[in-house]
Amino acid sequence: MGEQKKIYCPYDCPTVCGLTAEISNGRVVSVRADQDHPVSSRTICRKMQHYEESIYSEKRILTPLRRTGKKGEGRFEPISWEAAVKEITDRFKEIIASDGPEAIWPWTYSGVMSVIQRNCGDAFFGKIGASQAVKSLCSPAKGAAYTSVAGTTGCLDPRELKDSDFYIIWGSNLAATRLQTLADLSGPAGRGKKKVLIDTYAGPTAAHCDAFIPIKAGTDGALALAMMHVLEAEDLTDRAFMQAHTEGYEAFRKTLTVYSPEWAENETGVPAETIRQLARDYAAARAPAIILGSGNSRYRNGGMTVRLIIILSLFTGAWQVPGGGLCGCTPFGTAYVDKKPVQRPDFRVNPARILNLSQTASALAMTGKDAVRALYVYGANPANTTSNQEGVIKGLEREDLFTVVHERFMTETALYADIILPAAFSVEQADIFEAYGYCTLASAPAAVPVYGEGKSNWETFRLLAEAMGFEEPYFKQTEEALRLDLIDQVPGLSDSDRAVLKAGGAVSMPFSDHLKGKTPDGRFLLTDEKLAEPMPRYIRLPDEADLPLRLVAAPSVWTLNSEFRDLEKMVRGRGEQALIMSPEDAGARGIKDGQKVVVYNELARVVFKARVREQTAPGTVVAEGIYRRDDTEGGKTFNALLREYLSDLGKGTTMCDNRVEVSAL
Repeated sequence: MGEQKKIYCPYDCPTVCGLTAEISNGRVVSVRADQDHPVSSRTICRKMQHYEESIYSEKRILTPLRRTGKKGEGRFEPISWEAAVKEITDRFKEIIASDGPEAIWPWTYSGVMSVIQRNCGDAFFGKIGASQAVKSLCSPAKGAAYTSVAGTTGCLDPRELKDSDFYIIWGSNLAATRLQTLADLSGPAGRGKKKVLIDTYAGPTAAHCDAFIPIKAGTDGALALAMMHVLEAEDLTDRAFMQAHTEGYEAFRKTLTVYSPEWAENETGVPAETIRQLARDYAAARAPAIILGSGNSRYRNGGMTVRLIIILSLFTGAWQVPGGGLCGCTPFGTAYVDKKPVQRPDFRVNPARILNLSQTASALAMTGKDAVRALYVYGANPANTTSNQEGVIKGLEREDLFTVVHERFMTETALYADIILPAAFSVEQADIFEAYGYCTLASAPAAVPVYGEGKSNWETFRLLAEAMGFEEPYFKQTEEALRLDLIDQVPGLSDSDRAVLKAGGAVSMPFSDHLKGKTPDGRFLLTDEKLAEPMPRYIRLPDEADLPLRLVAAPSVWTLNSEFRDLEKMVRGRGEQALIMSPEDAGARGIKDGQKVVVYNELARVVFKARVREQTAPGTVVAEGIYRRDDTEGGKTFNALLREYLSDLGKGTTMCDNRVEVSAL
């Protein structure tokens, strides 16, 4: 048996699973769950069980490449790192001289969810004075809404759910996004406790629940309001708690009279009696917990929707009981690791131009003095993960746009690059990991040498900084030295925990005091005069008569964003690009299960395979996961149908808020 080293999953998942890698002759030969990890010791997802197959894949990019054909053709020639760095920095210098530094746009998101490698590009591009991105592709509306009500108060760590006695899983496919939480709820700690799933379709999590309530897309706020209406009308609210721990309760409760279950039935499709019974069951529980997903925040009314669900979680006083309250937002109030030493905001001299990732097509279409002249993509794949896919690709096709992609595989975006730089895997670089769904902190040095000529983000930006002539000591240090220095700066760690992190390990951090309100006056804010909508209310999404169906994005258990598509077993397991429809919607269009259909709006026409499924809300169609363009008919995926709308709070993606029509192909 080879040497055993602890490594961590770097991908966009709440857990940051701990893994044990077996190392032989400087290569990872197998991966399994780390038995010492405080969360993932029992199980890891199927995607990471053969991580070594991705690391040493024959599809991996092993050397810098220069484009030799047309953009998108995929014709490249190998070049040296020296030549690549010179070409990139020469072009950057030319663009800065002719168009200004804001003509350069770094485009990054969640390809690696860590402290050093995810954030170090901020220092380099801040020093240049480049444009900044609003990182809007996941759930900024959810985060902004939570902050508006709870400030930096931590919600429930999923490990605290063992003390809950009633669960509402609201807009969350736990089987795809919170596997350890689902395992806990399905095990001894959750046995005999009622679990209710509220979502637009049943999905794989429904099999683990006692009840499923299908809801029309974008109407979750109406359901929350109607439940609070019942709690007030039937004297089930913990008014003493609300008066002591919230701000604005008396004014808000007066608005609830109009939100009856009958009114909500018309909005949501959920029967009025189902709403009443759900509210009564919720109030009868000693420690009810709402496990909140992110899907219901990805609408134009997503921020308001999340505000209302968070406020509902307060109404029975559940937050004052162990296991009661809300899970699914940030369980710790303040970041464990200060990221400023990595991001170095002091390097930026002038305020940056701000461009939103969810509006990339529009950003790349700008002309004249506003035009983006250079795009540097790392930890992301905008050609297949961003709204208005065809608009994004049109922008990437511009011959006057100099595009650099730092990547491990030939993604849809890499095909349009002028220069491709080979990237490192997480096991080949040093880093620190804050789990955004649990109170855990982990760190590890590089476990194995980089395969081929790949380099980490940190090492790449060091080379670029040197070629740009930057002299700051920041750009001279190694990522390993920075890792150790950052661990030394984490407050409140015991000597033993600090030693574990430095050696390469994970530690459990204290759970939050959920009643220690980290808001200006220490109370939860039901109303907030600083917001455009101070008083919470229902915001109905606009209808489009000629496009009667709302298209919803859902996560897949086989892939994550556009990751893991290099593993053919995952691609085969997931099958064709599919559209889940209710029997009512399919029948009205003469569509049968398994039939090819075309989904369309003014942006695109995309081919799917119909999956007609019971327990899907009428008026809603669902697509799970992101497919490779070359695995689809016509090279168009789900994102080709998404408009560039932004959410009401957080300026976030609205990937669940797009009207379409469907017809048989």
